[in-house]
Amino acid sequence: MAETKRDRAQKRQFAGQQEGEVVELMTRRFPIVLRKQLIFGLLIILVGMIPWAIATANEYSWQGLADGWLLFGVLALAFYWLRAWVGYYYSIYLLTNKRLMVVTQRGFFNRKVKELALTNIQNVNYEVTGMQAAMFGFGEVEVATLSGAGGLKLKYVHHPADFQQAVLAHVHHGNQVLSTKPEQLYF
Repeated sequence: MAETKRDRAQKRQFAGQQEGEVVELMTRRFPIVLRKQLIFGLLIILVGMIPWAIATANEYSWQGLADGWLLFGVLALAFYWLRAWVGYYYSIYLLTNKRLMVVTQRGFFNRKVKELALTNIQNVNYEVTGMQAAMFGFGEVEVATLSGAGGLKLKYVHHPADFQQAVLAHVHHGNQVLSTKPEQLYF
């Protein structure tokens, strides 16, 4: 029998996992968060290619300098895109049977972890704003606490309604099986 994505998620281990804690859901932000880095990277390519194209077309004496500038631009772009990808890949939303965790990675060495006990969650709302969000199916999920302070905002969540229902199912019904389709919650 084929192993489902939910089964694989439940087998996952993470640093700081408590005794008896099981991963119920793990998802990343929607990949559209990388759009600005893509556009800026294409501008870096353009700026790097202009001197190289001029020197190559006219066979100027500074051809070697233009080649060096292009190589520097490509290396800078590779580092910039790698940094953006690391921030995207290691930023996750993690729902366990005991808590909701938000891990935000910025660059290589900056990580922020927020967590909220499921027993402290009062309300979960979501919002899909704008044409891009409606077309691609992502939005923002807001988790309110019983104390009224320290709620979480999860941005760029793929299928926010399904994510909301998954969190609410665990808050209200403990460890019951999710009523949403798990394959829609992962990518």
